[in-house]
Amino acid sequence: MSLNKLEARSGVLLLDKPRGMSSNGALQRVRHLLGRVKGGHTGTLDPMATGLLPLCLGEATKFASGLLEADKTYDAVVRLGTATSTGDAEGETIFRGDVTRAAERVDEALHEFRGDIEQTPPMFSALKHRGRPLYEYARQGQEIERSARRVRVYELAVLNSDGADMALRVRCSKGTYIRSLAHDLGVRLGCGAHLIALRRTAIGPLQIEDATSIAALEALEEPARWSVVLRSDVLLSHLKQVVLSAADGRAILQGKVVGTPADFLGCGPVRVYDEDGAFLGLGEVQADGKVVAKRMCSDHRGTRDAALA
Repeated sequence: MSLNKLEARSGVLLLDKPRGMSSNGALQRVRHLLGRVKGGHTGTLDPMATGLLPLCLGEATKFASGLLEADKTYDAVVRLGTATSTGDAEGETIFRGDVTRAAERVDEALHEFRGDIEQTPPMFSALKHRGRPLYEYARQGQEIERSARRVRVYELAVLNSDGADMALRVRCSKGTYIRSLAHDLGVRLGCGAHLIALRRTAIGPLQIEDATSIAALEALEEPARWSVVLRSDVLLSHLKQVVLSAADGRAILQGKVVGTPADFLGCGPVRVYDEDGAFLGLGEVQADGKVVAKRMCSDHRGTRDAALA
């Protein structure tokens, strides 16, 4: 799954973001280490959070939108007994409550936050209002009215608890704010709560176990750093694949409609390859069996990793 050093500079780096670094700061550091390649991150992590931050480099930026829609998994530590202005440990204390009886009500409270729930985005978030992120207004002491959003919590489980601190596993849909979940849980328990640690462990099929730290990347020589960059098509691994002949591969890159192989069944979005294993991009199989280009690589010579790796 790794890129070959002979390839163009495209692919996906799964970064284990350290605490205290912004997502953009992490991206710029990695871009510097990889020779100033163009790139972007998917799914912002707050500076206090650690964990999985996929960085899309070169051509891979074209295929990043699917990750923004993907479900995410977090390990979170919630501290009961104190609510803060930001919902996390960086805010000012706005409420203190008694946690004596909270423990016996935790299971019941967690049940109410599983499934489809309404959640109001926090003021300290990157959500935009009139072109500016909400946290800029919050830092100026302004409160902007926010509408509640429906999100889905697939899993919400206690991993362990130690006094007022409770470790949770959360698997949720896009747009779920774990800080808001911690705050709302504190309200439900009547004792207040805030988030003191957060680690993202998965985005869709991508896992933290496959991620690389900045320190590990720095320890490698620049050419070797590309050995930990995954193929661009990892972003589309949930889709079926279509393998085209060399002639059809050239044709679809030119925007032409081509036919699917005779043994392919179904329709919808697909990842497209040529017969040599080069990833050509994202296509769509229509009901008539024809394949149309949706988002193709500009230079597929830079994606012949299946043949080279």
